[in-house]
Amino acid sequence: MQILTVPKYEKKLRQKSNNLNIDLIATADMQKFFEELGKTMLAANGLGLAAPQVAQQIRVIAVNINGQAHIFINPNITKKSLLKNTAEEGCLSVPGRYGKVKRHKKITLVYLDENGQKQRKKFMGLASRVIQHEINHLDGILFIDKLIK
Repeated sequence: MQILTVPKYEKKLRQKSNNLNIDLIATADMQKFFEELGKTMLAANGLGLAAPQVAQQIRVIAVNINGQAHIFINPNITKKSLLKNTAEEGCLSVPGRYGKVKRHKKITLVYLDENGQKQRKKFMGLASRVIQHEINHLDGILFIDKLIK
């Protein structure tokens, strides 16, 4: 899979993604897509990768948790901590650029897993940051839009 980068694909990266139809989750093509998304992220030494970054306008993200790709379908943050922290971020779609971004320390995420089962889970620390970054991609937002000046 090719990872789209700015400036060439900026217009595409800034499009809002659509929810993935639940009936498509179990299809062979979609299961293969989930696997490829995770492999592409890990091969690029990424912490996360969103479907729009590989030219698919669907709400699917892969997150590297302890060296393994976890797939989150139609992720929705239902709760955010009031406390935030600032840390340096980069992005596979914005090569060579880094900067400080403020994000919520903890989030509660509701999503579908690769089997189409609804899940609700709390994340904190790096996983929370990565998930927020990837969900921004689903909304057409890049980390460079959120840099602290």
